Amino acid sequence: MKKSAVINSDISRVISKMGHFDLLSIGDAGMPVPFETEKIDLAVTNGVPSFLDVLDNVLEELEVQKIYLAEEIKEANPTILASIEERFTNTPIEFIPHSDMKQKLNDTHAFIRTGEMTPYANILLESGVTF
Repeated sequence: MKKSAVINSDISRVISKMGHFDLLSIGDAGMPVPFETEKIDLAVTNGVPSFLDVLDNVLEELEVQKIYLAEEIKEANPTILASIEERFTNTPIEFIPHSDMKQKLNDTHAFIRTGEMTPYANILLESGVTF
């Protein structure tokens, strides 16, 4: 049995295939995911699992060099924004329109759907290197 923090086989597989500058997305239950993008659906019910729980789990294995957030999160969800900023104190954050974020889902390795039910709780993680 796998010993590391990410025991979900689909998430582990996607992370292991990622290279430098590749994208992985984690988001709320309402984010529309393009048909061509792999969706790893973890949502069980309202709030389970939470966006932050899933983000913390992924960060145990994925080296992140930059993140993208929706510009709208600043006004619509400052609590989640503050929690994200606490986790990425030394990582560049780029704010983009939510419409652009939805478009960028076409370029991600996968979208991990959580049970999060708060607005704009979505993130694009750009993979870094460990050397």
